[in-house]
Amino acid sequence: MNKYLLIAFLPFLSFGQISYSEADSLFQNKEYIKAEKVLNSILKEIPNQIKSLELLGETYALQEKWEEAILIFEKLVEIEPNNAEYHYKYGGAMGMQAVRSNKITAFFMIDDIKKEFLKTLELDKTHINAHWALIVFYTELPGIVGGSIKKALAYAEELKSISLVDYYLSKGYVYEYDNEVKLAEENYLKAIEVGGSLTCFQKLTDLYENEGEPQKAINTIEKAHKKLQRNSLNYQLGKVAATYNLELEKGENCLRKYIDNYTPEDGIPLEWPYYRMAQIYRHKKDKVSALKWINKSLNFQPDFKEAQKEKELILKM
Repeated sequence: MNKYLLIAFLPFLSFGQISYSEADSLFQNKEYIKAEKVLNSILKEIPNQIKSLELLGETYALQEKWEEAILIFEKLVEIEPNNAEYHYKYGGAMGMQAVRSNKITAFFMIDDIKKEFLKTLELDKTHINAHWALIVFYTELPGIVGGSIKKALAYAEELKSISLVDYYLSKGYVYEYDNEVKLAEENYLKAIEVGGSLTCFQKLTDLYENEGEPQKAINTIEKAHKKLQRNSLNYQLGKVAATYNLELEKGENCLRKYIDNYTPEDGIPLEWPYYRMAQIYRHKKDKVSALKWINKSLNFQPDFKEAQKEKELILKM
């Protein structure tokens, strides 16, 4: 390239890099609307810049702008047809749009969604998320339009040599959906044994709650807390205690610990433990304390519907 042309072009390159860095920084800080504007300005100048396109697609997805995300990931698939991740994201965006659409529209999207996930695995047989996508797809789709527990379990089986914990979690998920509670429990217990992550414990806890076995849920949460020492588990135990009117002293103590040690990283905003404390005091027939806690919850979030309903119950005491 002529050196004078190169010198003239350098400011443009520099502008693009700075703009992308700015967009990425905004994205990391969850300022998605601002990131979207910067990325669109970059793509007006460089329409097929891969990293800007991908980040824009992610930005749309995190804002649940699925139609826009679909267009971006479709373009990425056209530019790089052998990129497994782009096929997965394209299929995922279409899947989320289908969930939001009416049944007729969703029906006509099924084949395209499945095709993208299958293409992902054709390009990358170890793609864990694509396996999960197909497992969920075949599990939750009605049999009349292609759903199949047998096919879902077959894709779960493929995970055995890729990720043992995902193998057990996915089998647990399929069996739980299929009302095979004992088999679901067995697989979630094996996932805990192999992986022992918060997700593994949470899946088993949710199963017990859904099956109306709150004591087993509390026991599982206590085991998780002993192993992981996560403050969020204090809230989870308090929630079960408050919901089922069970082990109220233990639940109250855990909620107080959650509140005392709370940071935004714990994930559950403070209006929720305040609400659970109000439930516990209602169960204890302590109207004054229950009102104190429910008012704290509503001061944090005046539009909190669950807390509004709880206050009505407390006032009727």
